[in-house]
Amino acid sequence: MNIVTDVILPLALAFIMFALGLGLTGEDFLRVARQPRDFFVGAFSQIIILPIIAFILVKIWPIAPELAIGVMIIAAAPGGVTSNLLTYFAKGDVALSISLTAIISLLSVVTIPFIVLTSIGLLADTSIAQDISLLSMARDMFLIVTVPVILGMLFRKFIPTAVIKFEPMAKRVSMVLFVLVLLGAIAAEKENIVSYFAQAGLITLLLNVIMMVVAFYLAQLLGSGNEQKKCITIECGLQNGTLAIFVATSIFGGGAYVIPAATYSLIMFFTSLIFVYLVRKTI
Repeated sequence: MNIVTDVILPLALAFIMFALGLGLTGEDFLRVARQPRDFFVGAFSQIIILPIIAFILVKIWPIAPELAIGVMIIAAAPGGVTSNLLTYFAKGDVALSISLTAIISLLSVVTIPFIVLTSIGLLADTSIAQDISLLSMARDMFLIVTVPVILGMLFRKFIPTAVIKFEPMAKRVSMVLFVLVLLGAIAAEKENIVSYFAQAGLITLLLNVIMMVVAFYLAQLLGSGNEQKKCITIECGLQNGTLAIFVATSIFGGGAYVIPAATYSLIMFFTSLIFVYLVRKTI
């Protein structure tokens, strides 16, 4: 048993999702009914448009099939938990950001297996897809994503005083765990890292920038205001890299499949911070 991929990575991801749940209340889900237009613009952009853009890029880009599937995995991932903080810095709609992160994370139990298996069938040897069970992938996603989020929400409901004190520390621990997972994924491929980054770095940068631009103008066209536009752009730019690394590792055992998640995770913070700086100056 590989203790890093079989134990540490799932526990790290479970804690990150638990920390997300600690910050959620029923209000975050009810908000969707009161603010449906902005939510559906954000959800449609992230769940539908992002994977489509990723698929177009990997079809026209000269990239190995393993890296192409890795790009699709990071494109299928929900928004990262730090998107809420960066939305706050950008003076965007933080409440909408929380709702998008929470609900798309829960939906990822279905969306990630579907997008990943479809991508494998279209981009790689179809025999690989036959060896992967949709139900087992969804089950693993449910246990590692949905259950910790629900537990966090239950803690928030029944012991709110303790949770309010613990939540800031939990978020800091989540960031540390994310960095450690990212560094671990890079270190595991240290012999091939330069080659992989050369192949996957530019395409993941393009995916990130193109998606943020598309989300920005789509939200400008269909959203209800500047705060929502900033929120949706950040949500579509920041992906849950830890979850993407977990999916790539649990299904394919890591290797080249992990690298796009690593390069995207490094890139997305720089592009998002640049976006935050620009919108604070101009919008």
